[in-house]
Amino acid sequence: MTVSEYNKSVDLFSDGIFRFILKNIKDEDEAKDIVQDTYEKLWIKASDVSYLKVKSYLFSTAYHTMIDKIRKNKRMTNISDYNDDLATYTDTYNGLNEVLDEALKQLPDVQRSVILLRDYEGYAYNEIAEITNLSESQVKVYIYRGRLALKKYIGSIEALV
Repeated sequence: MTVSEYNKSVDLFSDGIFRFILKNIKDEDEAKDIVQDTYEKLWIKASDVSYLKVKSYLFSTAYHTMIDKIRKNKRMTNISDYNDDLATYTDTYNGLNEVLDEALKQLPDVQRSVILLRDYEGYAYNEIAEITNLSESQVKVYIYRGRLALKKYIGSIEALV
């Protein structure tokens, strides 16, 4: 990959990577750090990465960097801060985006990631499998289970509208 191709990849994909990471971790500064780490790793491996595969490489690297940071932070998290229940949403309507964001927070990391890659970023199942190092059938199962959990959390869409 040439320097101009590297710069073009920054222009084309950095915003998408940032949005994907931000939707997962909800910390803008941490998301910016992960994007920067991702592009640093690309710069180091630029001679090994084809420009045709750079988008997949960037999302894969960002995903794995995010998972590493989440694991590191979980080791430092107090057990009293952890809430494992998926409760049904019963508060009054306060905005669909807020409800969806809160519902996404309740999902396990892998389910949230595959749903965001599929429904927010528009990746195909095989691309998600390549990014997350899961099989295509595992991706489909995680998306299905995540959507069921979201449906259970949100309830009926008519209640929100």
